Amino acid sequence: MTTDNKATMEPAKETARLEAFSDGVFAIAITLLILELQPPRLGQVSVSALLVGLAHLWPSYFAFLTSFGSILIMWVHHHAIFRLARKADAPLLFANGFLLLMVTIVPFPTAVVAQYLSTPAARAAAFFYAGIFFFLGLSFYVLLRVVLRQCTLSGPTIQRFRRGYRLGPPGYLIATLAAPLSAWVSLGICTLLWIYWGLMAMRLEPCEDDASAPR
Repeated sequence: MTTDNKATMEPAKETARLEAFSDGVFAIAITLLILELQPPRLGQVSVSALLVGLAHLWPSYFAFLTSFGSILIMWVHHHAIFRLARKADAPLLFANGFLLLMVTIVPFPTAVVAQYLSTPAARAAAFFYAGIFFFLGLSFYVLLRVVLRQCTLSGPTIQRFRRGYRLGPPGYLIATLAAPLSAWVSLGICTLLWIYWGLMAMRLEPCEDDASAPR
C-alpha cells in the first residue's frame, strides 16, 4: 500500500470509528426507553384489574413510542450526515459530542412525560420535553453545519438537508412555547416533526447531480 493510499483511507477510518461509537450511544439511549415501561401495580389481582392497569399506562406507551421514533429517525439522519463527512477533525468531534449528549438525555424527559401526562402537571412535563428536543434540534443543525464545511457535494440532497434541519430549532421552540397552553398541542408538534424527518429520511440518498450542481 502506498503512502498516498494510506493518506486517502485514514480520514475514512477516523470517521467510521466515530460513527461506530455514536451508534453505540444511540443503541443505549433507545434501549433505556423501555425501562420506563413498568408492570401496573394491582391492589387485587384479577384479569379485569390487570387489563385496566395496562390501559392506565397509556401515557407511558405514548412517550415511549414518540421518543423511540425520534431516536430511530435521529440515528438514520446521523448516518446520512456522516456519509457527507470527510474527516473526524476537532469541530466534528465536539459537534457530534453535543448531539450525543442530547441523545442520552432523551430517556429522562420521556420518563417525566410518561409519569405526569395524565396529571395536572402535564403542561409542565410537555414544556420540559419539548425544551430538551429544542436543544436536540439545535445540536443536529450544528452538526450539519460542521459536516457541510467538509463536504464537496452540493445540489438537491444538500438543499434538503439545509431546509430540513433549519425547521428543527424553531419547530421545537414553538412546541415549547405551546406547552403552557396545551400539553397535547406541544407533544403533537413534536410528533409531527419526527414524522416529517422520517419522511425526509427516505429522500436523503445522494443524487447523481449533487456533485455537479452549483452551490
